[in-house]
Amino acid sequence: MTVSVLVVDDQSVVRSAFAAIIDGEPDMTVVGEAGDGAAAVSLAERLEPDVVLMDVRMPELDGIAATRILTGRENAPRVLVLTTFDLDAYVFNALRAGASGFLLKDVQTSELLDGIRTVAAGEGVLAPSATRRLIGHYASGPQAGKGKGKRRKGGSGDDGEAPSLDQLTARERFVLTLIASGLNNAEIAEELDITVGTVKSHVNALLRKLGLRDRVQATILAYDLGLARVNPPEAHF
Repeated sequence: MTVSVLVVDDQSVVRSAFAAIIDGEPDMTVVGEAGDGAAAVSLAERLEPDVVLMDVRMPELDGIAATRILTGRENAPRVLVLTTFDLDAYVFNALRAGASGFLLKDVQTSELLDGIRTVAAGEGVLAPSATRRLIGHYASGPQAGKGKGKRRKGGSGDDGEAPSLDQLTARERFVLTLIASGLNNAEIAEELDITVGTVKSHVNALLRKLGLRDRVQATILAYDLGLARVNPPEAHF
């Protein structure tokens, strides 16, 4: 299937460059371009792209606000935030607004394209620096566990009751902590001495039980509930 992409950036040269790269892929097509968040929201409603490649700092409506609007809609597109600025506020706010990924603009072309494919497939993607900053942020002070008992529903910005972790098996709960620690499926498989396919089954099960969209939402929930740890404990099952 072809992934339809809406490219959003207030710099026309940058926007055109990204569009050309994406359009050059046989499994992707750029359905539109927007120079600010307001135009992005309007175009996304009309064009219904699979993925919105979203800049952060833009006039009229910034990328964070636009992301919150888009992800709060029915049949919301996946949003991959791409920015020059690796700042805490951008990382945290983009993810809490409902973005499925966060990458820096100096990312390699192959990583950008893989990131688009990943979020289009329903997964989340984070730049390694963003994952480290999240871990460091929550591990360093009173932020850990902040928001306990509440969660964001579907990235819409509306608060809702936190899902119960009691419905997770011990293995699924441990997988959740490993996801939040920044491990990918292959690394989790190695940690638990199981197959990647089994890891995927655990991830899909915990997302379904918790009513979460992707790994990024799972990561945020784990931080909010104080489950994320820099050095997870050894598994005992």
